[in-house]
Amino acid sequence: MLPFIPLRSLNPIMGIGMSGIRSSNPSLPAVTGTFDPSPMRPRYRDWSSASDRSGVQRAAGWPRRAVNLLLALIATIITLPVMFLIALLVRLTSRGSVLYTQVRIGLDRREPVVGGQNHRRERDLGGRPFTIYKFRTMRVDAEHGSGAVWAQQRDPRVTPIGRLLRQYRLDELPQLLNVLKGEMNIVGPRPERPTIFAELREHIAEYPLRQRAKPGITGLAQINHHYDRSLDDVRTKVHYDLEYIRRQSVTEDFRIMLKTVPVVLLRRGGW
Repeated sequence: MLPFIPLRSLNPIMGIGMSGIRSSNPSLPAVTGTFDPSPMRPRYRDWSSASDRSGVQRAAGWPRRAVNLLLALIATIITLPVMFLIALLVRLTSRGSVLYTQVRIGLDRREPVVGGQNHRRERDLGGRPFTIYKFRTMRVDAEHGSGAVWAQQRDPRVTPIGRLLRQYRLDELPQLLNVLKGEMNIVGPRPERPTIFAELREHIAEYPLRQRAKPGITGLAQINHHYDRSLDDVRTKVHYDLEYIRRQSVTEDFRIMLKTVPVVLLRRGGW
């Protein structure tokens, strides 16, 4: 298992001050322990207007983008028959749409600024929102009455086909479209809903730093940890996500992709 790195050492790497799940807007428990998030949040400005963002820096992301685009295109072609079969099974075995769409928080392209400079966003969502695609694995009324809650093993809201899809992570296949659209990479921190993001960054000071990388279908946290069941699970995954951001590269992405294969086939962490 990968050793965690001290979070303070990430400050110069991330260029941001450290001031302080399959679910949606869960009632998070009171946080105890060593975390002491400050109510003050750093201010940001858009990288697109930053004078110090050189053409060399902008061009540095193109090799990884090209690799992700090529791999997503190949994977889409190879898995298309499987996706058609899954879509048919979802349609025949439960009421509702085949695909499940949801707004998630994506890459934060801003950087910290000093002083009271103009802030272009009236509301800080933490990153750019986008629509994520998945195969539907729950009943259409899954959150009716109970609201959003943490997912659990043998969750009664999950359909029989949905349980199988979750175990093998096949419900995530439509996110190849998100990669083709440039909203996600194949490897990166998993994106969250705006409501959950807002809750978690109040409890885990380092949580917004995950948005300094484009979200992914798989990641270092996914090959080392199971689905989120509690706030402690999220804390553990944040450590993995920040470690990935510290050392991200095409080589690291390929290493994580290869390690994802046994995780999927052996159903590690999926339920």
